[in-house]
Amino acid sequence: MANVLDLRRRIRSVKNTRQITKAMKMVSAAKLRRAQERALSARPYAKMISSVLESLVRRVVLFDEQTGNLRHPLFLTRPEKRILLVVISGDKGFAGAFNANILKIAHQFIAGNTGKEIDVEAVGRKGRDQMRRRYPAAEYVEQQTEDGRTVQKRERKSSIEVTGDHPGMLEKLDANRVFDLAHSIITRYVHEEIDACYVVYNEFKSVISQRLVVEQLLPLIKIGSPQIAGVVEPTAAERERAAEAAISAGIELEPIDTTEADEEAKKFGTAEVDYIYEQPAEELFSGLIPQYVASVLFHAMAESVAAEHAARMTAMDSATNNASDMIDALTLHMNRVRQAAITKEIIEIVSGAAAL
Repeated sequence: MANVLDLRRRIRSVKNTRQITKAMKMVSAAKLRRAQERALSARPYAKMISSVLESLVRRVVLFDEQTGNLRHPLFLTRPEKRILLVVISGDKGFAGAFNANILKIAHQFIAGNTGKEIDVEAVGRKGRDQMRRRYPAAEYVEQQTEDGRTVQKRERKSSIEVTGDHPGMLEKLDANRVFDLAHSIITRYVHEEIDACYVVYNEFKSVISQRLVVEQLLPLIKIGSPQIAGVVEPTAAERERAAEAAISAGIELEPIDTTEADEEAKKFGTAEVDYIYEQPAEELFSGLIPQYVASVLFHAMAESVAAEHAARMTAMDSATNNASDMIDALTLHMNRVRQAAITKEIIEIVSGAAAL
């Protein structure tokens, strides 16, 4: 049985832990506000480029009248034999089940596509570490071409392989790095190295309105309309817990109203007039579609960052409350132990006095 001194030490240790978790909660709340602002500031561009592409698709025949081929290869659909899965997780822990849930739905997607070759691109350290432990990394060997050039050729040894990872990309989200990733994905699709591309991320609307999403990125089926392949909604208890954490941190529960800005973006290019394009349709698609794909990826990463901070804020709030409950329980136990010790001493004194 622990004595009073041991209980005081433990109470002091739990109080120090509570101070740390409370500080981490406030830091996550501040980062969440900035992440929300960044995600909202990126939406007008995404809406605008979607409207431009929608307008172009309505006014341009997707098939070349002379060759019969599609104006851009990303519109071409093929049987999904080779799939690229982009898993967007967090770079740090202490976020509750945030990373575990993302990896769980990623593994479910992989299990639901047995018999297919799946390449995994991990964005975030937690996803990278988990995927590397579970699946082998892709291997490349150098080969000489007929003209004397040295090229890297891939040797597939497993149906599921990790082809790349991007740690640190979410810590300071850079549009240039996201565009490079989008360009790499487009190149692999055009060269028929993959037949489809899916993105697993946490869609964030507000603290109490977020869900895990598997979204099809390529091929392009319908511009401006996300092709959702799987969704996992949070439970009522999780929403209630997130709401309590947000209220205590001074975070708004409802998402910021952007209806007016969204409506203005949708109006762009929707007028029923015939536009005269100076450039050929192929050139327009080649310039706009990579920007559109990059905007979808940037949107997914920005919302995943906000969701991670919201999850960490909720987890640290729960940890702080649990520490407070533990301190109360330990204090009550310490008082009982001290009272028992005092009572024992009084009984000993009285018994000694009576024996005299």
